[in-house]
Amino acid sequence: MPRPRAPGRPSGEAQQRERLLDAACQRFAQQGIQASSLRGIAEAAQVTPALIHYYFGNKPKLTQAVIDERLMPEFERLAGCLEQAGDTPLEQVRTLVTELAAIVAKHPWLPQLWAREVLTEGGALRSLLTQRIAPLLPLRLAQRFAAAQQRGELHDAIDPRLLVVSLIGATMLPYAAAPLWRGIFASAEIADQRMVEHTLALFAHGLEVPDGH
Repeated sequence: MPRPRAPGRPSGEAQQRERLLDAACQRFAQQGIQASSLRGIAEAAQVTPALIHYYFGNKPKLTQAVIDERLMPEFERLAGCLEQAGDTPLEQVRTLVTELAAIVAKHPWLPQLWAREVLTEGGALRSLLTQRIAPLLPLRLAQRFAAAQQRGELHDAIDPRLLVVSLIGATMLPYAAAPLWRGIFASAEIADQRMVEHTLALFAHGLEVPDGH
C-alpha cells in the first residue's frame, strides 16, 4: 500500500490520495462514517472506487488515515501551541479559542464530524477522544487551570475540569450549529472572527478574580 506522501510538491498519485482523504472527511461529516460508502467517497473525489482499495485497502484503513493524517496532526499542533502559551487562564483560553478557530477555518468539516462521531452516542470517534485526544489536550488543560487556581489566578467557584468542558462546548458546538443559528439571526455580522471575539470576551469576564479576594 502506498505510504503517506512526503513533504514537498505532491505527485499526481499523491494528489489523488489527498483528494480521497478530503472527500472522506467531507462525507464522514455530512453522512457519518458508517453511512458513507466507498463508492460515494470515490465519486466525490472524482476517482474510481478501485483507487480507494489501492491507496487504503478498505474503509477502516481509510478512516484510520483520516485520523492519523487529518485529525491528530491538528490536535497535536494545538497542544504544542498551548504548551508555548503563558500559564495564566486567559492566555490558555485565548490560545485555545483562536487556534481552534484557525483549525476550523482550514477544515470546515471538523465541527460537524465532531458533533456526529464524538458527541453522539455510538459515534465512531469516541475512542479517539478518550484514548488519544483527552491525554493530549483536555487533561493537560485542566491541570494548568487547577495550578492557576492554586496561585489565585482563577475564581474558586470555577471547576478546572468543567472549565475545559465549557471551553470545548463554546468553541466547537457553535461552529457545528452555525447553519442553524446564523439562519435564525440572519446577521452577516456574526462571522467567525466575531464569534472568536465574543467567546474570548465571555471567558475573560467570567475568569476575573474579584478585587480583594
